[in-house]
Amino acid sequence: MDASTVLLLALLMMAGAALYTSVGHAAARRDDAPVRLTRDSAAMLLPRLVPIGVGGGLAAGFFGIGGGFLIVPGLILATAMPLPFAIGTSLVVVSALGLTTATSYSLSGLVDWGVTGLLVAGGVVGTIGGIALGNVLGTRKAMLERGFAAMVIAIGAYITASSI
Repeated sequence: MDASTVLLLALLMMAGAALYTSVGHAAARRDDAPVRLTRDSAAMLLPRLVPIGVGGGLAAGFFGIGGGFLIVPGLILATAMPLPFAIGTSLVVVSALGLTTATSYSLSGLVDWGVTGLLVAGGVVGTIGGIALGNVLGTRKAMLERGFAAMVIAIGAYITASSI
C-alpha cells in the first residue's frame, strides 16, 4: 500500500472508534434494542445492516483487512447490541471476509507461508491470553468499551504517524 492508502486506513480506523465512543456507547444502553434479526425487525434492520456489510467488505477488499473496526461500531449503532455481541458477530463476519480475501491473496501467490504459520501460532497464544483478559475486563463494561476504542485510535494514530 502506498502512503496515502495507509493514511486513509488509519483515518478510517480512528473515525470508526470515534463513532463507537460518541454514538455506540449510548446506543448500547437502550432497552428496546432490536438485536435479533426476525421477520418483524427485518424491515428496520436490513437497511441499516447491509451498508455496514458493504463497508466492511470494501475495507476488506481495498485494504486487505477484516474490517472489524468498522463492523463493531456499525453493529452497535444499527442494532444497539451490547459490545460483546457486536464483537462476536463481527468476528464471524470478519472471518468470512478474511477467508475470501486470504483465498484471493493465496491464489495470487502473495502469502509467505512461514510467516503465516508463525503469526497463527502467536495468534493462538494471544487469543488464549485475550480470552482470559476479556473475562476479567468483562465485569468492567465501561473499561472494556473505552479500551476497545482507545486501542483502535492508538493503532490508527500509529499508522498515521508511520505513513507520513
